[in-house]
Amino acid sequence: MKSIFIFLIFIIGFSSCDVLDVEPTASIPASEVYKTKADVDRGILGAYNSLQALSYYGRTYITFSDLASDNLIHPLNATSTEYAEIDNNHILPENASVDGMWSAIYDGLNVANNVIAKIPQMNFLSQEEKDKALGELYFLRALNHFNLLIYFGGVPLKLKPTIGLSEVNAVRNSVDEMYASIIQDLTFASDHLTNNSSQKTRASRGAANALLARVYLYKKDYNNAVVYASKVINEGGYTLLDNYADVFSTDESKESIFEVDFTPLDRNRVAEYNFPLTKNGRGEVAPDPDFVASYDVNDSRLDATFAYSGTTPYVIKYDDLSTGGDNIIVLRLAEMYLIRAEALAQLNSNANDILSDLNKIRKRAGLEDITTNNISELLSAIEKERRFELAFEGQRWFDLVRTGRALDILPNVKESYQLLFPIPQSEILTNTNPGMNQNPGY
Repeated sequence: MKSIFIFLIFIIGFSSCDVLDVEPTASIPASEVYKTKADVDRGILGAYNSLQALSYYGRTYITFSDLASDNLIHPLNATSTEYAEIDNNHILPENASVDGMWSAIYDGLNVANNVIAKIPQMNFLSQEEKDKALGELYFLRALNHFNLLIYFGGVPLKLKPTIGLSEVNAVRNSVDEMYASIIQDLTFASDHLTNNSSQKTRASRGAANALLARVYLYKKDYNNAVVYASKVINEGGYTLLDNYADVFSTDESKESIFEVDFTPLDRNRVAEYNFPLTKNGRGEVAPDPDFVASYDVNDSRLDATFAYSGTTPYVIKYDDLSTGGDNIIVLRLAEMYLIRAEALAQLNSNANDILSDLNKIRKRAGLEDITTNNISELLSAIEKERRFELAFEGQRWFDLVRTGRALDILPNVKESYQLLFPIPQSEILTNTNPGMNQNPGY
């Protein structure tokens, strides 16, 4: 929202307009009329393109979840003080990388909302076509809001395009209000999109249901987490690949549900920040040596996740250092099995059902089955399995926070306020709404 504010100030200085539209550069300007279906698709693609920002899925968003947790460290020879703050779990509100992430996500919301606002007037579209377009945009809006929620807590919901300075000054919504909006958007998307397991870079019913499963797990609505994970597993048309490494070796695998499209022209910098200087990367992050050592030697995910420069490990899940053209996976089938297993365990369901889902993931990794019937032990095993299976995919920090384990496991997290990132100071300074307050402790 800071970036929205800055853009508005720029326009005020060079325009005599009284009412200002904050327009995304990747979509059609408000001054132009959507005349064709191709125009609408351009607008929708602009909302997808927002996910490619370097401060979002292009680097920062997925990296910080592992860096704030016990998966990644900021090496001694690394240079970014902003990354050091994340690693130390002592984040300043002035942290420019956190500010960039906040701004990128709100920019994405504004792109989606600009198109959403115009669709009802598009008389050249049938109602079915309008609903499909809205389904994709609501999915993206829900994803953006959810990603803000899990990093920052309750923040301003943006359900309309920002068209003036007054709308920059927004009140923080509650966590419950955010969940309600996210679930409403995703339910619409699930109802109006079709199953299309071959399309990974645009929203489908499977993607909406998969995100609903994740949302309900975080919300601790375990019954619905089971329902939606099962919909994806049973009806989505996705396949758990036999070889774990194949999930990341090619874009749009049969296991992938939704991913952000990157090309050499729209590159990500994930590999650049993970690869060490000796491999022509920046080496701003590195896997925690204790985490690497904790892998079972028979775990096939070990070689698919790490390579070595001498004896120093680095992460290779996304390894296109030269062009940054790796797609970034947001949702995939293996997570759905782990979500269902965890939700069933939280519901104290039949242990055989829990073990069936958990051991599918372990079998693919070349590991022996878990056999315990003890629910507490099963929950511990699922937490551990999520760490290995989803390592460096931007989930570990959120797992530790939502399960209440961060204070126990992370030595630098000593106070509960550290479980949320600070609202960027730029937002606090520019958003003058009395209901826009900093997270406590910062």
